[in-house]
Amino acid sequence: MNIVGILLAAGKGKRFDASGVQNKLLQPVAGNALVAAASARAMLAALPRVIAVVPDAGAALAGVLRSAGCELTACAGADLGMGASLVHAVRHSLPGADGWIIALADMPYVAPDTIAALRAALEGGAGIAAPFYQGQRGNPVAFGAQYLQHLLALEGDRGARSVLAAHVVTKVEVNDPGILHDIDTPSDLDKTGTLPMGGQAEKP
Repeated sequence: MNIVGILLAAGKGKRFDASGVQNKLLQPVAGNALVAAASARAMLAALPRVIAVVPDAGAALAGVLRSAGCELTACAGADLGMGASLVHAVRHSLPGADGWIIALADMPYVAPDTIAALRAALEGGAGIAAPFYQGQRGNPVAFGAQYLQHLLALEGDRGARSVLAAHVVTKVEVNDPGILHDIDTPSDLDKTGTLPMGGQAEKP
């Protein structure tokens, strides 16, 4: 299967800084890695192709993600919500992609092993797969080719939650608290955490 990673990095992060001056994805976390770079490297450790959705291909964030190894695409309609960015990325992945692992760029502590486990679930026949840690569902989330039209029909700021709610989700149990840890406010940068080796939550 040609499973493609999608890294959603086009949001404004207004809860982090309402003024928009500080981009949370460009802030350092454990080990001084930038949030976006750590998230990207974890995905690239488990997937050969990762598409990062950014609001502006010429901005600093785009440069960070490009340097990390991501394929970039700028979404002009990012202000319409996460659904618009997700649809844009899925379209960009075609033709050829027959599965997607959708991750959030503000979750730098997700382990590469978790992403690999989601990939294995799709390869094993799961239509939708999500990681669970101590009974809680986290991110990223994986979708097989049979859900292409469902993904392309998304809109607004709810991402793919409506698809998850309406269909069977294969639970992938992981020992990875990083699936629950996003960077939402400045205080989240101060929480103790260890970046995954590959990486030196509003849900999708």
